[in-house]
Amino acid sequence: MESENSQELATFAGVDEAGLGPLLGPLCFGYSVFRAPRARADLWQTLESVVAREPGSRDGRLVVADSKVVFTRNERGAKRLERTALAFLALLDPRREPLADGLRLAWHSPEELAVEDSVRDAHPWYAELADPLPRHQERGSLELEIERLARALARESVEFLDGGVRVIPEGALNQSFGRTDNKSQSAWEELAPILTRVFHRHGAQGLRLSVDRQGGRSHYGPLLRSLFPDCRVRALRESEALSAYVVAAIDGSRRMRVAFAEKGERHSFAIALGSCLAKYARELCMDAFNANFARHDGSLSPTAGYTTDGRRWLAEAQGALSLAGVRASDLMRTR
Repeated sequence: MESENSQELATFAGVDEAGLGPLLGPLCFGYSVFRAPRARADLWQTLESVVAREPGSRDGRLVVADSKVVFTRNERGAKRLERTALAFLALLDPRREPLADGLRLAWHSPEELAVEDSVRDAHPWYAELADPLPRHQERGSLELEIERLARALARESVEFLDGGVRVIPEGALNQSFGRTDNKSQSAWEELAPILTRVFHRHGAQGLRLSVDRQGGRSHYGPLLRSLFPDCRVRALRESEALSAYVVAAIDGSRRMRVAFAEKGERHSFAIALGSCLAKYARELCMDAFNANFARHDGSLSPTAGYTTDGRRWLAEAQGALSLAGVRASDLMRTR
């Protein structure tokens, strides 16, 4: 028989990014928020009937892990990443229907975190995001997977409360880089709307938020105090591996323990799922990017946007860029 304490509910969230380093394409953040009985908060264990930590399983389970583990640049890897991302996001729909197209995912999941319409309009090479989802499997089989996942969560009294992506196109990133003159500061400013959202929506339950840390920053106190001016921020630990804080509203209405940890996706299911959501959003954007310019030059090999291959693509895409009326500088990150 479970103790009363084991039935106490825990609310926990995770955030990760994809695309901070490439030369081309957007920066994408993914996040997820769960509530579960404290004794079942290890969701890899609790949901092991429908979720695996490693690919290669032949039982058809979803894989939730660092996106570098889940995704490989082939059809099998693309399908694996898509199944995980779309199955979980469908749980946020009242009818449990998978997202209809990439536009819905990039700009409306959730709409509160999307960049302005004017920013999207300045990046017409993402128009092919309108192509239907899913891209790598039949919709019917995905719907069965969603139902299986939903039943497993209900059986274990686990709730997927919130989740989605924030996509920042390269032009908006370059504007931020120009304003801050600091890549790390720009990344923080783009992450901040997610932190604000989860604190205000879920902090009343005593949220525990984990963020995968990028770069060498270990002191987040001043940033958190600036982001949450109506809160008290207390440092619990600040080190190279982990920086942890308590953010508490002065009126006592909300409280959040936030930890910035290296390789957090290894220990946090919520970060790992955020990693998958961020990577899926970026892959959809790069697919749209490549499809757009291939309409002008069918022989142009696609790019994932990373520095070496991005430079190769830019050299080969001069004709397509000219026909599209796009300058290389419109596409390239300045940092």
